[in-house]
Amino acid sequence: MESGDPPVPGIPALLTELVFSQKYREYLEKTGVLDGRYSVQKLGDGMVALPILEEKCDVSLLSEKIAPGSSCRKTLITNPVLSKKCRVQSPAQKLRMDLCNLLETYEINWTQNLECDLPRSWQRHGDLVIFSEDCFCNPIWKKLGDELWSIVASSLGVKRLAKQGCVFNDGMRSPNVTLILGENSWVEHVDNAIRYTFDVTKCMFSAGNIVEKQRVATFKCSKEIVVDLYAGIGYFTLPFLVHAGAAFVHACEWNPHAVAALQRNLELNKVSHKCQIHEGDNRQLLLHDVADRVNLGLIPTSESGYHIACKVLKKNTGGILHIHHNVDCFQTVSSKHDQDDKKSAAHVPGNLQSLIWRKWAESAEAKIQTFLQEVHGTPWRTSILHIAKVKSYAPHVDHVVLDLDCRPLL
Repeated sequence: MESGDPPVPGIPALLTELVFSQKYREYLEKTGVLDGRYSVQKLGDGMVALPILEEKCDVSLLSEKIAPGSSCRKTLITNPVLSKKCRVQSPAQKLRMDLCNLLETYEINWTQNLECDLPRSWQRHGDLVIFSEDCFCNPIWKKLGDELWSIVASSLGVKRLAKQGCVFNDGMRSPNVTLILGENSWVEHVDNAIRYTFDVTKCMFSAGNIVEKQRVATFKCSKEIVVDLYAGIGYFTLPFLVHAGAAFVHACEWNPHAVAALQRNLELNKVSHKCQIHEGDNRQLLLHDVADRVNLGLIPTSESGYHIACKVLKKNTGGILHIHHNVDCFQTVSSKHDQDDKKSAAHVPGNLQSLIWRKWAESAEAKIQTFLQEVHGTPWRTSILHIAKVKSYAPHVDHVVLDLDCRPLL
């Protein structure tokens, strides 16, 4: 060390012989004295230094208590090495450290406001990460220009970055996503062995639907014709074709960007020969009397598709409707009977929620029965086969799916 250099800081440790080090380590771990942030260091002459948290640790009696015949004294580790556990950083920790270092080169102090402005989570699609709109808002970040995004991308191990705002209320649930690093916004996502590709700035992708997509994949549809009234990029169209083995799917979609992605996804998964895309408003769909199953996957409600769903069902044999809806689990219960049900169910966890789902399902069933009678001119019977939560959509709002069996009364 040259004259004038600051002394190398050290960390407190216990020095003992190598042959006794494991016994000392076990004791120090048990008593909470071992400093797990640093590695144990082997020294010359068969000695070992074990980092400890308390400099005032009384070592006078430790040798007799832990390993009679051993020696034990305090020392300092002047060049401590981080333990393996502490060397492993989470992506969020690495991002924070890299940004701290970046700001230091600009002589900008790290503040609590900057800490709170960091993303806590993000969506990842291959080499593209999407942040929410409520991070990197501090004016200081703008001073760093493109260098900021290069550091962020490098820290997270990606090449492209984007920020997501609120979904546009344009009838198509178009995403409000802006690319901030990179030029191509198309990504590929593999879900249950199905390949989905889409433009993140034009199309939505909901990873929260995975459980329902896996359920659809278990259906036995080898001889069935399916109509998917809200196909999107193929969220359910593809599981019906790839895993459930549907004979044919009619996929309806009015967002041209989703249609482009759907066509590519059908080709990627080699099922384009078993699907016809119907672009435009499905209320103008010319199909009728063709479907064994109809998927109504639009949220917050697919009620606008009830009439057309009844129309496309096979009039002689009927079929199954898979109806998606956002159910408000804190809706107002008006009738006395409902209030009594609510009071009795409130004492059993989950019963009230199931009760509200059931009441929505019965309401949907009644509307479907009316449409079936209107469309086909004959009475039909319906029965609820399945009601389940797909995911939480918002606080106290559940995305629920209903399987409704619909058969003509011959």
